[in-house]
Amino acid sequence: MLLILAAGMFTHIMDFMIMMPLGPQLIRIFAISPQQFSLLVASYSVSAGITGFISAFLIDRYDRKKSLLLVYTGFSIGTLACAFAPSYFVLLVTRSMAGAFGGVLGALILAMVSDAIPLERRAKSIGIVMVSFSVASVFGVPFGLFIASKSSWHAPFLFLGILAFLIDVMIIFFIPRFTSHLTSGHRKKNPWEVLQVIFGNRNTLFGLSFSAVLMLGHFTIIPFLAPFMVGNVGFSESELAYIYLIGGGLTMFFSPWVGKMADKHGRLKIFTIFGSLVILPILMITNLPPVPLWAALIVTGIFFVFSNGRMVPSTTMETSIIRPEHRGSYMSIRSAVQQLTSGLAAFIAGLIILEKPSTFGTDAKAIVNYEYVGLIAVAFSLLSLWIARQLTVDQDA
Repeated sequence: MLLILAAGMFTHIMDFMIMMPLGPQLIRIFAISPQQFSLLVASYSVSAGITGFISAFLIDRYDRKKSLLLVYTGFSIGTLACAFAPSYFVLLVTRSMAGAFGGVLGALILAMVSDAIPLERRAKSIGIVMVSFSVASVFGVPFGLFIASKSSWHAPFLFLGILAFLIDVMIIFFIPRFTSHLTSGHRKKNPWEVLQVIFGNRNTLFGLSFSAVLMLGHFTIIPFLAPFMVGNVGFSESELAYIYLIGGGLTMFFSPWVGKMADKHGRLKIFTIFGSLVILPILMITNLPPVPLWAALIVTGIFFVFSNGRMVPSTTMETSIIRPEHRGSYMSIRSAVQQLTSGLAAFIAGLIILEKPSTFGTDAKAIVNYEYVGLIAVAFSLLSLWIARQLTVDQDA
């Protein structure tokens, strides 16, 4: 079950991640500005945020398997539509469509894992599912870039769309029904009651704030990482794959270990360690001068490891602040908050970032003001350390 859920999460993560390393190509092919590209990234997040909020009123009313199948089918269609987008505007629309289902998908998968696995072993299980992030980095993004270089930028989305439909079939035959949240003796709540449960609780409000701040501390720098490495550091577009190959390879083995340590030593402690350590590579990346390829890959690899190190315990912490009968609703609203704030982060970075001709004689443009974006990411990362200490575990979660 965990492997199939991880496979579904992999397609969602790769679908989202592949857009950013394709940035230099899309900016050149569509002749768009960094601001227009940031809108392309943000469109996925904004639509995911809107549908995530709406789904919160419905998701705990039904068998989670049926919900997963419906949402994942919509995601599959949206991703396949991206593969056939002929222009920037159409791609913007199809990315919004894919995001509308993708945002709900991540929340639903995490709710299913949390329902199935008790709290004392949950961090390790979430770490296993979150290996999908690493696989998306190690295999998904490099493979996507490879087939894009051999064909066109349409190819990665075609591959993902076909794979997603195959996983749809696996969900039908191999995922069991999830109805424990329906048979716990709690009646179905109307939308107003759902809002009261989530927004009328100090603990869940801190949880949502925690998610928002983490996204702002991470996603301000991510959308422009690839253009910065090409235009400022001196990477070729084909060398971008090494960032995701090495960073993802490290976190693939690191993620389950972080989950195990969080279960053993405490989620807050492990989050604090990695939430503090990640500040260093953020500052290094956003101020990186032209350096040899190996040196840049060391910095980006450390960033991947430390970022993943704070995401596994923080996700587990949030699943433990809400009871199972409300978990799907909370995780959907959490996903909405994450998607909207990651879109906001990309939009903010797009307003700050400027471009100038690159000194490397390529068609890419050099990125200006990236260091200020890095300082914003550091500020929000520090704030997340304080908010984490305000969360209270619900022992029945």
